[in-house]
Amino acid sequence: MADDTVSALNVRNEETVASLQLAVFPDVRLSMNHSSIAFSERYPAKLIVPVVDVLALAVAGLLAFRLRFGFFDIHDRYVLAIIVMALLVILLNIMQGAYTRWRITRVSTLLGRLCVVWATVAILATSLIFFAHAADRYSRLWVSYTLVISFVMAGGLRLVAQLLLRHARRQGLARRSVFLVGPGQQLVRVARGMRSTPAEGYSIAGIERLAGTLAPERIERLCQRVVHSGAREVWICVPLEMGSVVRGILYGLRNQMAEVRFIPDFQDMQLLNHRVSEVAGQFAIDLSVTPMTETARFFKRVEDIVLGTLFLLLSLPVCAVIALVLKWQCPGPIVFKQYRTGVNGKRFKVYKFRSMEVHDEPSGRVTQACRGDPRVTRLGAFLRRTSLDELPQFYNVLQGRMSIVGPRPHALAHNDHYKELIESYMKRHKVKPGITGWAQVNGFRGVTDTIDKMERRVEHDLWYIDNWSLWLDLRIIALTIIKGFKGPNAF
Repeated sequence: MADDTVSALNVRNEETVASLQLAVFPDVRLSMNHSSIAFSERYPAKLIVPVVDVLALAVAGLLAFRLRFGFFDIHDRYVLAIIVMALLVILLNIMQGAYTRWRITRVSTLLGRLCVVWATVAILATSLIFFAHAADRYSRLWVSYTLVISFVMAGGLRLVAQLLLRHARRQGLARRSVFLVGPGQQLVRVARGMRSTPAEGYSIAGIERLAGTLAPERIERLCQRVVHSGAREVWICVPLEMGSVVRGILYGLRNQMAEVRFIPDFQDMQLLNHRVSEVAGQFAIDLSVTPMTETARFFKRVEDIVLGTLFLLLSLPVCAVIALVLKWQCPGPIVFKQYRTGVNGKRFKVYKFRSMEVHDEPSGRVTQACRGDPRVTRLGAFLRRTSLDELPQFYNVLQGRMSIVGPRPHALAHNDHYKELIESYMKRHKVKPGITGWAQVNGFRGVTDTIDKMERRVEHDLWYIDNWSLWLDLRIIALTIIKGFKGPNAF
């Protein structure tokens, strides 16, 4: 009788799995044959791709030598240069995590990381040649050819490999079967996530709905079902208040070879750069932390110094003209200074070209400029529309108090007002404020006269912090230049 009950339960569960699989993946047939392991798992990217990068540099170095000098008999010092560049490429890729998580990384992200790595190698290689006084021993044209050809080869191989793997996964090949455990609503949400990312190659092998704690006999039956399903992974998808069941399930699966993942439900929580980390010898689920690790801060600071210096030098003639006209037309100081909140809540003075008549604000209040504001001068209106009043902030960037890209700094009074109205408002100060940002290139700049507008700006700021990369910074800078500094809400 007990065996009949278990068999009936298995039949119902398999029918449920099949219906859920068809609803989520209508073009992928559920297969119970999991004996084969995909080539990409037997030989993961973190082992193959570094070898590919080294080979790309070696081949590119030979081709570049042939293009530059007309023969392949490469000199030993050029071989040494190739070895140094290869080591730099591998080291920088490892620091960026570019050799891991290929299954869930977008192609654009992979190529963006590669672009940053190769650009950094170009800067480091030319710097080493310069400081070693070896410019007369190495051809700069050879260095350029080597880096360009190797970038095209490495990037092209990444692109082809990813496209082939993703096509195979969409066709139902090279997929990882997953057994889902959790409340019904959460399982549906996770299944929809699978459907929205078919290129990651996950499929459902079985499900176990939970409504509360699990009795030992049910855990044993769950483990039998996992074995019967042939699942490669078990995902425990439960809210935090049901965390006690994780221990029981994990213990029950202790003799199984399936990989186990805990996917907690954070639907009602505003997270920031959430991840799993290790602190003081303990594993932690980071719910709200800064993405600016030591390595990230270093690269972002290099970006700010290099690009900030370049933009400041290019804008000096414009700044001189604006300063002269301001001095001539508008009595009072040329530069407007005001305290703003910077990284980690520290205050700093922000610099802008003055765009208003000299006036006094009521204590503790900062009135936002509005359309037709009588305080704004004629020249100031032009400066604000074109964002030229922000040019002195490149000095803030070189000081290290601001970044070129980041959440825009608001007046202190605005921070005091909105932090009580918007739950995650102050989390935008986890990074340095910026001259431009993700919110600004998406149209959320200028006056924020409603809570909804500020909420949308904060959402974009937090998305930027949560997804920060050098590639994203360069994209925002490019969008700022392409779209121009004008905006319908800037006045």
